[in-house]
Amino acid sequence: MYKKKEQQMKVSLTFEQIQQMAAEKYRTLKFTDDFLFCKILQECPDITQELVELVLNRKVRKVVVQKQEAIELTSDGKGIRLDVYVEEKNDAIYDLEMQTTNKPELPKRSRYYQGMIDLNSIRRGAKYEELRKTYIIFFCLKDPFGYGNHIYTFENRCREMEDLLLGDDTYKIFLNASGTKNDVPEKMLDFFEMLKTGEGKTLFTKKIMKEVERAKTHEEWRTEYMTLFMRDEEMRAEGRAEGRAEGRAEGRAEGRTQGIAIGRASSILDILSTLGPISEKTKMRIESEMNLDLLCDWLKIAVKCTSVEEFENHITSENSK
Repeated sequence: MYKKKEQQMKVSLTFEQIQQMAAEKYRTLKFTDDFLFCKILQECPDITQELVELVLNRKVRKVVVQKQEAIELTSDGKGIRLDVYVEEKNDAIYDLEMQTTNKPELPKRSRYYQGMIDLNSIRRGAKYEELRKTYIIFFCLKDPFGYGNHIYTFENRCREMEDLLLGDDTYKIFLNASGTKNDVPEKMLDFFEMLKTGEGKTLFTKKIMKEVERAKTHEEWRTEYMTLFMRDEEMRAEGRAEGRAEGRAEGRAEGRTQGIAIGRASSILDILSTLGPISEKTKMRIESEMNLDLLCDWLKIAVKCTSVEEFENHITSENSK
């Protein structure tokens, strides 16, 4: 019984440990982290406007940036929470989304976001002809389509007559920081470099980098981030507890271990996903690991790492010892 409790203590993080993890994680946040991306663009409309103009390659009217916009249209509260919701004065609506991992459902997500924004406008009394132009813009670290473009822009047109546009004023734009073609201006290339490395050369990227550093000393943001982090960790812990309870109910020790391991692996992958794309090899290795002590060590390593590659190097060097 004593050994059993001792093992559970090894894999269960204390409140102080989780708090320390959250604080260390906040100190290493980058602009590509969803939390910082939203906060900076919401608090710095000049940066948001310059970013929209950079993407569209044209000037736009003065923009108003809403707080993280939640659109709930159903009786059971189902809806979406948009990263950065921007309204151009008397003109377009822009939804800016940061995407650090490749997900095949991205096109369908853009369709869903578009529909929800339109329904939200109609709900507020707009007539069909009053629906505003909308741009759903994803900033991707990896190529979502695999053709090497830095930018993919989609709008509805007739298949039989390619020059005939539908004219519904809806656009989906996917930016690809890993593009290989010569299809965007130098300023955009520098922005992509900043997304990938945290370093930039233009006045625009230096302005963003300055805000990233300023955020590290923003006590209110730090407290909010740590609260969210700890809440998420608590929810994962509850999931692990359910896994243990299920295993006990079935009388299978392997069920308990598997439930805890799945929860721990999920925590590691959640943290790594904020640092960049995770290779299938690394993902499979984490998800297949059943050594609870090792998973606990990996979680602590993930919190301190600033990139997925750094984490991979750590666990590779452990294997070679």
